[in-house]
Amino acid sequence: MEREIWLQFGTALGIGLLVGIERERRKGEGPRRRAAGIRTFAVSALVGAVSQYLGGPPVLAAAALGVAAIEAVAYWRRQEQDPGLTTEVALLLTLLLGGLAMREPGVAAGLGVTLTALLLARERIHHFARSVLTERELHDGLVLAAAALVILPLMPDRHLGPFQALNPRLLWMFVLLVMTTGAIGHAAQRLLGPRLGLPVSGLAGGFVSSVATIASMGRLAQAEPRWMTSAVAGAALSSLSTVVQMALVLAITSPATLAALAWPLAFAGVVAFVYGAAFTLRGLRAELPPQQESGRAFSLATALVLAATVSFILILVGAMQAWLGDRGLLVGTALAGFADSHSSAVSVASLVHADKLAAVDAVVPILAVLTTNAITKSIVAMMSNRRFAWQVVPGLVAMIAAAWGGWWMTRVS
Repeated sequence: MEREIWLQFGTALGIGLLVGIERERRKGEGPRRRAAGIRTFAVSALVGAVSQYLGGPPVLAAAALGVAAIEAVAYWRRQEQDPGLTTEVALLLTLLLGGLAMREPGVAAGLGVTLTALLLARERIHHFARSVLTERELHDGLVLAAAALVILPLMPDRHLGPFQALNPRLLWMFVLLVMTTGAIGHAAQRLLGPRLGLPVSGLAGGFVSSVATIASMGRLAQAEPRWMTSAVAGAALSSLSTVVQMALVLAITSPATLAALAWPLAFAGVVAFVYGAAFTLRGLRAELPPQQESGRAFSLATALVLAATVSFILILVGAMQAWLGDRGLLVGTALAGFADSHSSAVSVASLVHADKLAAVDAVVPILAVLTTNAITKSIVAMMSNRRFAWQVVPGLVAMIAAAWGGWWMTRVS
């Protein structure tokens, strides 16, 4: 017990020293130097720890109020020299972290490192906020935050509408995915340039939603035709992510199903990779004019239109299922693939895992899921940008043909 207490005090002292070292380097010298340095921060952290140890939260709160009063007097005396409050707030937070170290030393240490990193990155943060981030990007970031933190929690999580086919929360999550992948693509092209940034963001976004990624790439290609080749590369590589994620999902759900689909998925993945790599290399060799002022990170209108398209597909699927009933696994999973490929594949693989279906009999339904999902991607690409779609759709057709070719090869061998 005594050893644990000394460890907690040591953590508090370490936090104070860490933050204090950073503040000491910015303290300055002479009569205009700041009041708080390494010793003040170390002592403040120990005051917080001792207060928590002696009397718990009430004593810690009294100590924090006392330090805040001292800081207010010091700030009032030198407000004309240094109007900033960063050091004062950091000192108060260091005291509170010292108290937290007596209860949760790991959390306190992590927050102490985070605080020091924020203080150390002052110039970079200021440069990013003032010179790098545009007002348009800030506006888009606020729209995305509102969509995720304000609107999403208000969406009902139940099936509504015709044939009970529409789930408002899932549809709004699709809108968020389109907006988020668009923002990721925008950030990647800002950081890496459109030649490499769009393929990289397409590959990453495909693991979240290939449909949403293709929609975002189409919007970027529409807004900046000079980035068309790189946007097509990102769209093609998002389909590679779909295949890789499909393999991972099947490996977890039913390894036997994955083994039966090994050649079809391998063929499809190779074709998607080659197609995406070809457009990536073309984009890297393309001569682009100097990058102009950055545009919008995403288009909310485009996301809403695509969500409406998906809603129409879901209603159509619901109508078909109501008409056909449960006449066969193939029809049901193929129709569900229009909306989502992985959940449909998991449902089939689960039947194999439960010994209700042979692994070899799961191959065709899952390939049908990939096929119908590729149709959805083609529709979304066509709605985003027709010139973009005429370059993306052949890659999707080749990928699906390769998958069915792998299935045919396993049958004849």
